[in-house]
Amino acid sequence: MVSRILKVDPFDLIVFGGTGDLAHRKLFPALFRRFLDGQFAAPTHIIGVSRGQMSSAEYRATIAQALQQFSGEAASAETLKTFLDMIDYVSLDVGAEDGWSVLEKHLSGDPSRVRAFYLATAPDRFGVIAKQLAAHGLVTPASRIIVEKPIGRDSASAARINDAIGAVFSEGQIFRIDHYLGKETVQNLMALRFANALFEPLWNSAHIDHVEITVAESIGVEGRAAYYDAAGALRDMVQNHLLQLLCLIAMEPPNSMQADSVRDEKLKVLKSLAPIDASNAATSTVRGQYHAGASNGGAVPSYTQDVGNEKSATETFVALKVSVANWRWAGAPFYLRTGKRLPQRVSEVVVVFRAIPHSIFNVESGRISKTRLVIRLQPDEGIKLWLMLKEPGAGGMRLRYVPLDMNFAEAFQIYAPEAYERLLMDVIRGNATLFMRRDEVEAAWRWIDPIREAWSQLNEPPRPYFAGTWGPAAAIALVERDGRSWNEEII
Repeated sequence: MVSRILKVDPFDLIVFGGTGDLAHRKLFPALFRRFLDGQFAAPTHIIGVSRGQMSSAEYRATIAQALQQFSGEAASAETLKTFLDMIDYVSLDVGAEDGWSVLEKHLSGDPSRVRAFYLATAPDRFGVIAKQLAAHGLVTPASRIIVEKPIGRDSASAARINDAIGAVFSEGQIFRIDHYLGKETVQNLMALRFANALFEPLWNSAHIDHVEITVAESIGVEGRAAYYDAAGALRDMVQNHLLQLLCLIAMEPPNSMQADSVRDEKLKVLKSLAPIDASNAATSTVRGQYHAGASNGGAVPSYTQDVGNEKSATETFVALKVSVANWRWAGAPFYLRTGKRLPQRVSEVVVVFRAIPHSIFNVESGRISKTRLVIRLQPDEGIKLWLMLKEPGAGGMRLRYVPLDMNFAEAFQIYAPEAYERLLMDVIRGNATLFMRRDEVEAAWRWIDPIREAWSQLNEPPRPYFAGTWGPAAAIALVERDGRSWNEEII
């Protein structure tokens, strides 16, 4: 099967933080793959911006090395050179007044040409950069600004950042990236629900018992110790990735796939989340921190050793029982969990349907399990529908619990673009469907803030768990005291 490539018009992409890890690991490899697929039109221009002093030739050499390490794509020397020739470098301290005229010289003077500013920097630089772009006349009607999470540390700081960016760019020019929304399987949640007559009539608490959302990482903090110790799993993962997945599962059908139609429905979900605060945080949340153990085939240190702070009370694991207080979902809880140093790197959504009201089969036929829809986001992207079927043979009615399994790679036999590939091209096209709107970001923070405040009032340290396990025992109890269990397929 051949993937259809929709070319984009020539554009200028300016990457602030162009020498950083995000640029090298994700952005330039994503751009390179789109270039190899023939999606760019000449004369597209990519400019890396950072404080370090180097020539454009030296910068291209670092990008070539990053592509070799992270892109996973082989290309001829001539093809690689063609891509690298699109790239330039500008040394610039974004807080200073010097250097902006040099950046301007690298940009097209055509006001209709898309000019995308990617802020792969710390959030406290977002407002500064936006202000400088405006002050030096670099913002055109066709300009877009792309900002990475986290947008703030709480609802107040998020509002300040949004105000600073919004003073320069209109909401339609602002693209807030959550790379999870660019994953192929995440988008298939929309197709699964709204392009098939099978599921939507059953997509409510009358037929669904509960929903589980797991985003597990087997790695520790890696090179993000300073950031992570100030953020923690609740800010780093729940406020954006997990809540966005919850919104896609719980939202009402939008009237179209237009960006604001989709985002309006996601916002309604965020506003419908039942509060978790000091009154119920002890029974609805679990926070944990990994201790030394075994992970990825070897011994690993504790979190406090990883970050060099023996007194750190930052959580590396969070589990939540969440209620969506509306007619569709009343009585069907959402269980969310995320953590570092877990046994597997896996992200999945499990929709567990209610048990049949009456069994016509005798005990010898076997135990009847609940129908489950498992949507695997990574790795091995795909969808499984677990059903009860008769076991073949002449031995009577023996029931077996088996999956209808669709692996995306096998089903479509094409390379599925990574999240940043799709999201970058959506920015150039001006398609904001997979990006967060300001009111979404701030609504998510307003729901998260009381959880953090409740934890502060409880004044309890995170529960310990050994690296390489599925988090604190309390996370299992959170689900099992409701007579349920986490999906055991990944355990």
